[in-house]
Amino acid sequence: MTLLSPGRPVASLSLDLDNLWSYKKTRGDPDWVSLPSYLPVVVPRLLDVFGAAEVTATVFVVGTDADRDRDEGVLAAIPAAGHEVANHSFSHEPWLHLYEPGRLVEELARTEEALVATTGVHPTGFRGPGYSLSEPLLRELARRGYVYDASTLPTWIGPLARAYYFRSAGLSAEDRRQRSALFGSARDGLRPLAPYTWDLGTDGRLLEIPVTTAPVSRIPFHLSYVLHLYGIAPRLAWGWFDAATRLCRRTGLGPSVLLHPLDLLGADDAPGLEFFPGMTLTASAKVAVVGRALRLLRERFTLVPVGEHARRLLSAPASLSVHGPGQLPHGAEAAGRRRPPPAGARPAPPSPGAPRAPGPPG
Repeated sequence: MTLLSPGRPVASLSLDLDNLWSYKKTRGDPDWVSLPSYLPVVVPRLLDVFGAAEVTATVFVVGTDADRDRDEGVLAAIPAAGHEVANHSFSHEPWLHLYEPGRLVEELARTEEALVATTGVHPTGFRGPGYSLSEPLLRELARRGYVYDASTLPTWIGPLARAYYFRSAGLSAEDRRQRSALFGSARDGLRPLAPYTWDLGTDGRLLEIPVTTAPVSRIPFHLSYVLHLYGIAPRLAWGWFDAATRLCRRTGLGPSVLLHPLDLLGADDAPGLEFFPGMTLTASAKVAVVGRALRLLRERFTLVPVGEHARRLLSAPASLSVHGPGQLPHGAEAAGRRRPPPAGARPAPPSPGAPRAPGPPG
């Protein structure tokens, strides 16, 4: 049960359920086509961690995994434990912002169908893989009745994260071009930290809940970054997380805090991802760090899933600033007319499990 206190800002907790195959896909590892999975390991673990910390969260699920899980029942345990299930795209390609409108419709519809069949939940929230976002995507989300998007990361360090990822990845020049927006641009550091509303004209409005970065510095403090720092200097990691959350509290900003599966997995749980930051830590060490972080968040904030955070924000819409989507990738131009597929764009995804050309996570 989430602690409630009228004196604390409302904050939200989410986890992007990126699977082993999706990380390999983004990195260009050809064996991703066999769709290797660690979901049977990580889902029970995340439910145990959330239960021990007495928190509920939003889990953004990839449609391909939901489609494959229809007969497995792994994902159904998430809403059964009281957590929100949301849409994290079907193919988990961080070049989602390059998709043509027709493919966007298919991407969202296939994920919705798979989530309903597997978990019994029709999603009302979306997060793009690798924080991929475009104006046509926002418009389609609004038309489909989504309540919120959570795809923005207001930080300037995206190019640094992308360079780190590319350094160890087996990517061709075309692969790198396709992933050129992975983790965003330095300009994203100018995006709003606080939740706001997208004004989409005749398509309506859509709430945006950014993944929160630290006020002033705009440096991320979600758990992947904390764990990476913890592997180098534990006291520095806790000092950073403590300072960032205190600053949010002091400025009245209720943060939206993000986790990933690798925040709960050791290298032996995710073979092939040893290069990833924080993978020198054991799974038990990560579980302890995440548990402590969740308890601290509960002490400082009223911690809820993103959907509940959205509901509370929308109960006072006048307090939300309003922004147009024209500066997003393929913004005004894509909204005004259909464009030919960009170089390197892929056709609509094949049936689940069928091999596809290597491409990316987020």
